[in-house]
Amino acid sequence: MARKRSLLIALTAAATLATAAPALSAQNAKPAHAPKAEAKAEKTANTTTTAANIGGAQPALLGQYGEWGAYTASPGGRKICFALAKPAKAATEPPNRPRDPAYMFIATRPAEKVNNEVSVIVGYGMKPSADAVVDVGGAKFAMYTQNDGAWIKNAAEEPRLVDAMRKGADVVVRAESARGTRTTDVYSLKGLSQALDRVSQECK
Repeated sequence: MARKRSLLIALTAAATLATAAPALSAQNAKPAHAPKAEAKAEKTANTTTTAANIGGAQPALLGQYGEWGAYTASPGGRKICFALAKPAKAATEPPNRPRDPAYMFIATRPAEKVNNEVSVIVGYGMKPSADAVVDVGGAKFAMYTQNDGAWIKNAAEEPRLVDAMRKGADVVVRAESARGTRTTDVYSLKGLSQALDRVSQECK
C-alpha cells in the first residue's frame, strides 16, 4: 500500500529554525512508491519562503532533547509533529565530496493515521533504483530512495526500527549518490526517546 511521503519541506523550515543551517533540498508531501506523484524537489532560501510554501505553517519548536528537536506545524490546516536531528558524524567516499546538509526526520500525522514515519534527507540526488541502508546496532533496514530523500522500504518494519532507535546509541545511514559518491552518516540517538514522547503527546 502506498504511503504518503513526509512533509520534507517542513523539515527544511524546522532545520533552519533549530540550527540556522543553510537551506537544503526539500520536497512536498507525495505518496511513497508513486513516482508519478506531482511533487517536485525544490530549494528554499529561508524560513519565510519555506513557511509560505507550506501554507504559512511555520514549524514551532516544542523542545530540544539531546540531539533531537521536537516540532509541530499545521500545513494546510492539518497538524503534524516530528522529531528532527542532523548527523553527529558524516563521511564521503571519495573523501570531502560536497553535499547539502543531511537530516533525519520522524513524523506523526494524525489526520492520515501516520505514526513515527522515518525519513532521511541525504544532501544529494541518490543513485536511481538503489536502496539506502539504515543500521541500528547491527540491525539493517532497506530504505526506498527518490531524489535526495529516503524512506523505509517495508512499512511493516518501521515500528521495529523506531523501537531499536529508542534503545540504541546511534544510527548509521549509508547511501550512494547518482555520481557514485558513497556516504556514511552517523546520528546520535541521545534524546530521541524524549523527543518522540513529546511528539506523541502533542499529536495524539
